[in-house]
Amino acid sequence: MDQSFKLYKLIILYMLNKVDFPLTNSQISEFILDEGYTTYFKLQQAISELIESGFIREESTHSRTFYHLTEDGAETIHYFKNDISSAIQEDINRFLNEKQYELKNEVSVKSDYYRNSNNEYSIRCQVIEQGAPLIDLTVTAPTETEAETIANNWTKKNQEIYALVMANLL
Repeated sequence: MDQSFKLYKLIILYMLNKVDFPLTNSQISEFILDEGYTTYFKLQQAISELIESGFIREESTHSRTFYHLTEDGAETIHYFKNDISSAIQEDINRFLNEKQYELKNEVSVKSDYYRNSNNEYSIRCQVIEQGAPLIDLTVTAPTETEAETIANNWTKKNQEIYALVMANLL
């Protein structure tokens, strides 16, 4: 295996191992591409091979893809962590420390939609905190366009909506 390609995979595994939440494709890409480690296409190939080999698990919605470290991936990074230079590990640690709140907040808000048995669209809106839903709301819309709008607005307005729901319920 090409040593640099192996490094890209190890960087991804290392990043996922250092956080207690999934990372999105764009979050992983932000670090690796901004640091100039590789190109977008090589990064996507590395992610694809990690999924195929069972080292990471993919979770997709209409708007985002989340990556989770599997048990095999955690074991692999445990054994090969030293193949990542200390300078790169420091870069990753700094990135994750500086952006931890932002990264975690971005993946804790989820929304997705699907066509239901009434030929309408069900939109599931969630805020996940420590692996459990803080709020899990499903609403129905008549068209896919409206479903997509609701899903996108949930991402922007979830805190406001959660506060409104709680204020009215308590």
